[in-house]
Amino acid sequence: MSQSEPQHQSATPARDHIVIFDTTLRDGEQSPGATMTFEDKLSVAALLDEMGVDVIEAGFPIASEGDFEAVSEIARRTKRATVAGLARAIEGDIARAGAAVRHAVKPRIHTFVSTSPIHLAHQMRKTQDEVLQIITRTVAQARGLVDDVEWSAMDATRTPIDYLCRCVEAAIRAGATTINLPDTVGYALPDEYKAMFQSVRERVPGADAVIFSVHCHNDLGLAVANTLAGIDGGARQVESTINGIGERAGNAALEEVVMAIRTRGDVLNLSTAIDSTMLTRASKLVSAVTSFPVQYNKAIVGRNAFAHESGIHQDGMLKDASTYEIMTPESVGVSKTSLVMGKHSGRHAFKEKLREMGYVLGDNAIEDAFKRFKDLADRKKTVYDEDLAALVDDEIGSAHERIRLVALTVIAGTMGPQSATLTLDIEGTHTTRQATGNGPVDAIFNAIRSIVPHEAGLDLYQVHAVTEGTDAQAEVSIRLIQGSRSATSKGADPDTLVASARAYIGALNKILAMRAATPDVLAAG
Repeated sequence: MSQSEPQHQSATPARDHIVIFDTTLRDGEQSPGATMTFEDKLSVAALLDEMGVDVIEAGFPIASEGDFEAVSEIARRTKRATVAGLARAIEGDIARAGAAVRHAVKPRIHTFVSTSPIHLAHQMRKTQDEVLQIITRTVAQARGLVDDVEWSAMDATRTPIDYLCRCVEAAIRAGATTINLPDTVGYALPDEYKAMFQSVRERVPGADAVIFSVHCHNDLGLAVANTLAGIDGGARQVESTINGIGERAGNAALEEVVMAIRTRGDVLNLSTAIDSTMLTRASKLVSAVTSFPVQYNKAIVGRNAFAHESGIHQDGMLKDASTYEIMTPESVGVSKTSLVMGKHSGRHAFKEKLREMGYVLGDNAIEDAFKRFKDLADRKKTVYDEDLAALVDDEIGSAHERIRLVALTVIAGTMGPQSATLTLDIEGTHTTRQATGNGPVDAIFNAIRSIVPHEAGLDLYQVHAVTEGTDAQAEVSIRLIQGSRSATSKGADPDTLVASARAYIGALNKILAMRAATPDVLAAG
């Protein structure tokens, strides 16, 4: 623990609690290409609840039947957090949101309407008085369905302060319990954002009886700075996403806000309920289900966040970690030490290393993972933590697969066509096929399709090296789409072609599971 990092925030009762509102499943999913499956959303929501998020915005129920079902199921399963459904200021939206969250232990309807002149003129095509009437009517409708209603002034930072105050007052009178003043287009500067909250809270009757919320977009790279400024202006709820994903340039990153509050408790005098040791785990899960990589130098959860290459930095770190680290790796769920694993490592050391990294596996899973680790160690000089994480994640992901890769041989080179000979285990039956293609990867996928005929199309194929060096383990991300269904999977192996096959098979397993495949579908062709 660095000297600048408070060890026990609970020892300071005067700290104000900041409500952490996570909108990864709603605003985050609106990132182009970040759509999550039903199962993905349930997994993310369960982790958010476990790590201490106060409010989970589970989706936009009116958007689709799938979104409604996801919000409803998350509402049923969530044990501690408030579950919110988003709704436009439209009666049908609000009714749908109310129906979706009604089974939650703590249900919330979050309704919004535009308030800025540019939105009223070009999007809403309503007068200011008409919008005030809409606010009163729809907030009252929401309050009739649930006790917890959040109202948002979309594009608040470009709304004249006098009119913004009138809108907030109308929402409070109609029954809103939380007032969100978002920087919808990432336009504000920190001083402006702080002043807006101060002005509204001072001028609006009843403002002291509600919670004010910040929701900041990162178009100018100021989302976290504006979030902290809004808190300084009196807001006590923060709306954010894991890894900062979201529309356009994204949202304020939850992990950055939480660790700023934790690390600078000497100045901010605030606290959250977040278990910060789960931040890295949450980051990896969201990255995996969206196939959105986390940039290496991303604050808090990036691969290089606690890496030091400069000789001066390394010297300082060896003498005292606080010389260059303002928080400990352990505080965000990163292993403090980098134990080098190799082919001479034993089973006990392997199991202990996985435990340190947060993996708790059963005996059979340990044996399978250990065998794959030994195979990997024979082909790599050094096995890094990232290699182990990719290897075990791949093992966990394939634990209940009905289709497994048994063997793969590929012939490639300048003299095409390239060919692949593939053996798959389909529920205990081995089938081998050979196929050609326009390149080795295409040949592999054609071979898979010849064994397991399907109509899913390849929507994403992405390769990156897990670690450095020519013997680096490759991690391949694949997304398949069939009709309205999509599935994403990752495969890892020092051989990029093997990783590609594993990733494709993983995604195919998910597609087949989603459509409740019959035995005939999985029969060898």
